[in-house]
Amino acid sequence: MAGWSFQHLLSFLLLLLLCAKPGLGNLTGCIERERQALLHFKRGLVDEFGLLSSWGDDNRDCCQWSGVQCSNQSGHIIMLHLPAPPNEDYAQYDGYQSLRGEISPWLLELEHLTHLDLSYNDFEGRHIPPFLGSLSRMQYLDLSQANLAQTVPTQLGNLSNLLSLDLSDNYYLNFGNLEWLSRLSSLRRLDLSSVDLSKAIHWSQAINKLPSLIHLDLQNCGLPPIPPLTIPSLSHGNSSVPLVFLDLSSNPLTSSIYPWLLNFSTTLLHLDLSLSGLNDSIPEYLGNMSSLEYLDLQWNDLHDEIPDTIGDMGSLVYLDLSCNQLQGFIPDTIGKMVLLSHLDLSLNQLQGSIPDTVGNMVSLKNLYLSQNHLQGEIPKSLSNLCNLQELELDRNNLSGQLAPDFVACANDTLETLFLSDNQFSGSVPALIGFSSLRELHLDFNQLNGTLPESVGQLAKLESLDIASNSLQGTISEAHLFNMSRLSYLNLSSNSLTFNMSLEWVPPFQLYSLRLAFCKLGPRFPSWLRTQNLLRELDISNSEISDALPDWFWNVTISTVTTLSISNNRIKGTLPNLSSKFDRFSNIDMSSNYFEGSIPQLPYDVRWLDLSNNKLSGSISLLCTVGTELLLLDLSNNSLSGGLPNCWAQWESLVVLNLENNRFSGQIPNSFGSLRSIQTLHLRNNNLTGELPLSFKNCTSLRFIDLAKNRLSGKIPEWIGGSLPNLTVLNLGSNRFSGGICPELCQLKNIQILDLSSNNMLGVVPRCVGGFTAMTKKGSLVIVHNYSFAVFAGKLPQSLRNASYVDRALVKWKGREFEYKSTLGLVKSIDFSSNKLSGEIPEEVIDLVELVSLNLSRNNLTRLIPTRIGQLKSLEVLDLSQNQLFGEIPASLVEISDLSVLDLSDNNLSGQIPQGTQLQSFNIDSYKGNPALCGLPLLKKCFEDKIKQDSPTHNIEDKIQQDGNDMWFYVSVALGFIVGFWGVCGTLLLNNSWRYAYFQFLNKIKDWLYVIIAINMARLQRSLQS
Repeated sequence: MAGWSFQHLLSFLLLLLLCAKPGLGNLTGCIERERQALLHFKRGLVDEFGLLSSWGDDNRDCCQWSGVQCSNQSGHIIMLHLPAPPNEDYAQYDGYQSLRGEISPWLLELEHLTHLDLSYNDFEGRHIPPFLGSLSRMQYLDLSQANLAQTVPTQLGNLSNLLSLDLSDNYYLNFGNLEWLSRLSSLRRLDLSSVDLSKAIHWSQAINKLPSLIHLDLQNCGLPPIPPLTIPSLSHGNSSVPLVFLDLSSNPLTSSIYPWLLNFSTTLLHLDLSLSGLNDSIPEYLGNMSSLEYLDLQWNDLHDEIPDTIGDMGSLVYLDLSCNQLQGFIPDTIGKMVLLSHLDLSLNQLQGSIPDTVGNMVSLKNLYLSQNHLQGEIPKSLSNLCNLQELELDRNNLSGQLAPDFVACANDTLETLFLSDNQFSGSVPALIGFSSLRELHLDFNQLNGTLPESVGQLAKLESLDIASNSLQGTISEAHLFNMSRLSYLNLSSNSLTFNMSLEWVPPFQLYSLRLAFCKLGPRFPSWLRTQNLLRELDISNSEISDALPDWFWNVTISTVTTLSISNNRIKGTLPNLSSKFDRFSNIDMSSNYFEGSIPQLPYDVRWLDLSNNKLSGSISLLCTVGTELLLLDLSNNSLSGGLPNCWAQWESLVVLNLENNRFSGQIPNSFGSLRSIQTLHLRNNNLTGELPLSFKNCTSLRFIDLAKNRLSGKIPEWIGGSLPNLTVLNLGSNRFSGGICPELCQLKNIQILDLSSNNMLGVVPRCVGGFTAMTKKGSLVIVHNYSFAVFAGKLPQSLRNASYVDRALVKWKGREFEYKSTLGLVKSIDFSSNKLSGEIPEEVIDLVELVSLNLSRNNLTRLIPTRIGQLKSLEVLDLSQNQLFGEIPASLVEISDLSVLDLSDNNLSGQIPQGTQLQSFNIDSYKGNPALCGLPLLKKCFEDKIKQDSPTHNIEDKIQQDGNDMWFYVSVALGFIVGFWGVCGTLLLNNSWRYAYFQFLNKIKDWLYVIIAINMARLQRSLQS
């Protein structure tokens, strides 16, 4: 026992001796020469965040300095690990607490350095110093995302012991070639992602010369295609490179990459070719890569069918073919991949049904088949997928009823179920027991019945969307009883009635609530008072007839960015809204009973619709709105005063609608600063003056409606040349004068042109045939789309599209008809109620897609163009109250769709052309033309007068007529018989009479011959003389 203690005591004393001997162990401190080298290295850097604060004289042992590691045996520095840490204060700094400056050559003093990591620092675009190639013991070099530039020095090829090289995310770094890489015979990991390799033509050959390479990341390098001569034969599927991980994503690859990949068919586990521009079909021999576990081909242009050999990749765990142009059916062989846990075929053009073999993939956790053309029912075999966590089948043509147990096996694991935008029918499945479900989207289907109360038991549900179905019934507190995590709720466009007690406090705090077209009223729902985190609120068309409570402005709206309470009967006045909404708000309070003036608005409002209310007064407070405004609709109110002159600050404004108010004064010149504006509605106000010249700067304008004002002056010539995108131009019911300038004919896209009820003079220009859009088929609906974040959870998960569809009023027969969604179908010209003269130009006939033509109430003369029947699409033709004369062209009967015709009060004459179409119109369509006759007018034409008044006869007259006809034919027959046989019979029976008759004929013949001969001789003599 004593001997054993003595031995331990001796060992302890020897250990103390070794530790006390200079240069041994790590208790001696670092080597002074290397310590000085680190201090010089530090002097070349700017350390704003104090990352190197431990480097100094206060601590002589540099092995204890931050990021420094020394050898336990020699004391030499073997590691410098100085990656920039993430920065928590993003508002003041960039994403990392970076060192700045240069990489000092003093690092050469660290001869034993094996590990150097300077990633995420900022070397301000300097080049990689070539001297790093002299650190011959280097095994790990990481200079990623360090703001390095220029060409990578070939001296790095001297690092023969290097195991890992990472130069990724230096966006201004480039390689001349990669030949020097072949000298890195020990290299196992190479990451050059986001480094420019566009000049490295033989990059694939260089990779083939790295015998130890396992991990290769070349994403986003601009790789050139592999030259055909370097592609190995498909029969040679072996390579000395034991590559396991390969990422070539975000490169301009071609199909030449596939044969090269077969070099690694037995070793490769991870392959990423996403976002690479591949535009061929998936080769069948890709199935030979039997060892592959991860394959990503998303966001390419792959087409044709998915090959059956895809099922031979039995080791595959992750497969993503989404966002391509794949067609055909999902192959049944896909069910052979029993280890697959992630399958994404979404955003393709796949057809047919979901194969039953999908149910064989029992390891499947994520199945994404959305946005294809899949049909049929959900296969029952999906109930075998007990590990399923996310199932997304939305935006297909799937149908049938949703059985309660269609994913029953996954009731403990399923977290996401997206079945939106299909044709599912029947009732909403109960989904009882789905304890992990977080997202349930069944919107835009044909589901009916009531919403089961069992949905309230989905305790982990965060997002519920059943909008746009045919659900009915009542929503009670029981439906939402246990949803404490719910953040997104959308039940819009159903026939649901909310029946909540006044004291009800929801268990959730919503970020987005959409209940449009649900019945919430007539009282304003008081439970909204508890929702303090709302970012989006849509309770439009919800039958609310109440005043907005004060708490609505002070509590609910404080965090909202998107508000829609339109199409209710909400009354009251609007408070100061400048501080009520969060940034970049979208506000729609249209079609209510709000009164009073427009208050101060949020500075960052983007979408503001207060139309169809009872607002009055000035709009001068609009000038406090900032530069983010995209849409402003204040139409159909009682607003008055002049238009403010602050439009220059809204260069992003796209839609402006101020129609049907009481604005007066001139249009401000600052309107010309609205360089993004596409739609302008100012109709039915009291605006005066001329159109400002600055309008010519609004080159994006597509829709102008200034009708029913008191605008004057000439219609500017610059409209034709400066507004090339104009589709609708309505200047009707103003006081414009002068002629219709030929420059208007430059509006190639014009579909509706209304200059009616002005004081226009001159003629209709012949160049109207230049309105190209009226000569071609096509339907253009003017829709302005705007996307903004939708909050479904704590972070925005998608974008919601808001649309503003323009409408136009087309007038004929004293009535105005509104077109909105069908606006693109209307192609109309209205020059009525002016003082135009001259003829209707023949060039109008070239506008073969014209739907409405109104030239009434002018002084037009001459004939209606005879080819007017070529306007086959014409539905409205009004030429009344002119001085046209001549006949109505017969071709007019060829216009089969004509529903409104007015040719009254002209000097037309002759018969109305016969045809069902023209005779179906009222007499008023032709009145005021004294010389016009024929149906439907009572005045008969001359041809009609010689006919009997009645087109039919009675029975006795008909019998008498038939008898007269019979005796007429009998008399003719008898006369023929008597006359023929009375002469010819006598000649046949009496020889002497027959001989005398023919002798008489011979004498007549001889006499005629002699007379003709004598006269011919006399004629010849007279001609010769």
